Amino acid sequence: MVLKEKEKMFCLYYSEMRNARAAAAKAGYGILTHRSALKLLAREDVRKEIERIDRTRLVSAEEVASGYRQLAFGSVADALRLIYAEESPDRFEMEGLELFNVSEIKRPKGGGIEIKFFDRMKALERLGEMCDGGKGDDSALPFYLALEKSASALRGCENE
Repeated sequence: MVLKEKEKMFCLYYSEMRNARAAAAKAGYGILTHRSALKLLAREDVRKEIERIDRTRLVSAEEVASGYRQLAFGSVADALRLIYAEESPDRFEMEGLELFNVSEIKRPKGGGIEIKFFDRMKALERLGEMCDGGKGDDSALPFYLALEKSASALRGCENE
């Protein structure tokens, strides 16, 4: 069975987000997105398309590094705009906000809004690990190379 364009979009968004309701909403399934999403995920052809997309979606080291850079250095301006907004933004305004650095948003019972951000220091540490190739501190490497060279020279002298 050939998937319709809207169904293909659902598969693509689901593969990206792993959130069926959000994928259905983003693909254009207006009312009762949760129900639409469950029906789509129950279909074999839809599941196979999601698997196909998953297989083709390879994340490069540069994409991962880009994500860590965004976490470490990204702006929090849209999150602050959300905190100080007098009215809650509608769905379209929310989709336009850059909230990549946000790990959690809550509305406490007493009112207001609580926003938690990802840890910038952890992102910087991971980015640092990626930049040095995961080698860590290799300042002792010249010493070990010199030891190895000396051992090889000694073995050469013993064989003569």
